[in-house]
Amino acid sequence: MLAAAAMLTAGCSGGAGTGSAAESAPSDPNQKVELTYWAWAPNLDKVVDLWNQKNPNIHVTVNKQDGGDPAVTKLLTAVKAGSGAPDLIQAEYQKIPTLVAADALADLSGTEANETKSHFPEGVWNSVTLGSEALYSVPQDTGPMVFYYRADVFEKLGLTVPKTWDEYAEAAKAVHASDPEAYLGTFSSNDAGWFTGMAQQAGASWWGIDGDAWSVKVDEDPTRKVAGYWGGLVQDGVIDNKPMYTPEWNTALNTGKQVGWLSAAWGPGVLAGNAGATAGQWKAAPMPQWDAASPATGNWGGSATSVTTQSKHPKEAAQFVAWLNSDPAALKLLAGTANVYPAANDAASVLTSPPAFFADQADFYTIAADAAKATKPFTYGPNVNVAYSAFNDAFGKAAESKKAAAFTESLATMQKATVDDMKNSGFTVAG
Repeated sequence: MLAAAAMLTAGCSGGAGTGSAAESAPSDPNQKVELTYWAWAPNLDKVVDLWNQKNPNIHVTVNKQDGGDPAVTKLLTAVKAGSGAPDLIQAEYQKIPTLVAADALADLSGTEANETKSHFPEGVWNSVTLGSEALYSVPQDTGPMVFYYRADVFEKLGLTVPKTWDEYAEAAKAVHASDPEAYLGTFSSNDAGWFTGMAQQAGASWWGIDGDAWSVKVDEDPTRKVAGYWGGLVQDGVIDNKPMYTPEWNTALNTGKQVGWLSAAWGPGVLAGNAGATAGQWKAAPMPQWDAASPATGNWGGSATSVTTQSKHPKEAAQFVAWLNSDPAALKLLAGTANVYPAANDAASVLTSPPAFFADQADFYTIAADAAKATKPFTYGPNVNVAYSAFNDAFGKAAESKKAAAFTESLATMQKATVDDMKNSGFTVAG
């Protein structure tokens, strides 16, 4: 693992062994290349069909996988065995450091994929470089966070859309005062990714690399501010403390007891599936701000496309990665057919109609695009799973206790668990 840590800090330094896609020998342009792509986004094979039509000598086959941890585990097993890995994989942003540490992803910095940098917001690009000169993936889809609210309820109560977190707290009090069973939102203690996006908006970046050492900065001011804010709302009883994605939460969305949802650009699909009868009653707005003069947001979810170190055709794979995530025709298919929100800056230009659930809000994708551009940089580390598990445990107890102090104290638990695990795994951790 120490070698892996050094690899991460040096950005592969051009790649050792098969680590660098740029070092692959040039291929015969007339030779047909077959590439395998492990991915989970729906209908991605239909997006890839367009590439195959246009590029008959570089054929890509999509192999549908389970998302998240199962896909990562399967790839790591194949890499360790030295066979069975695909040429390409769809990887969640928070999983990229783990895959890089295992020498599973090729460095694309010397390939056509690196030329797509200008197509993406800086904050998203940072997630695929780990703050280095290396490039381990190209952003595919993202989840810039926005604020969804019941416009009909806001109008009935005479509320204005909150532009700051202070205004959000006042709106939350007004909603709950109007109906003791109604809330503007909930603190979901089993959604670590949601909380990460909140901390990211406030300026947090939980991991960092400096020289040959990692740093872990979970228990620091930006995240403390966020934890204290939500702990205060839960303690005051003006925000619910129940998890999202439960039957109870779904019912609250349908009955007007959950009046708002701080979520991501992919939220319309969830609302349509869980509260379809309320279509037309919701609106999207920018996230409330800590500093209204400097708009910012965070990401909740999203994934990138990577070339594995076991690919025998990394150059051609990198060409496909660049096309998939920056070509206008591909972006339109990613959004309309694969039902993801493309990470590219050009996404808004190809998404000309709002989601069906927000059919009356013509500026929906403009709001989403502005949010994407305002995403703060955030670096993930090699043991996100440990930090997220610690979040679930500590914040689950804090939410149940309804004590504000317990929220901020939970960060120390997360910090210690994350640092201890990295040290035990052989990483150098500063501080």
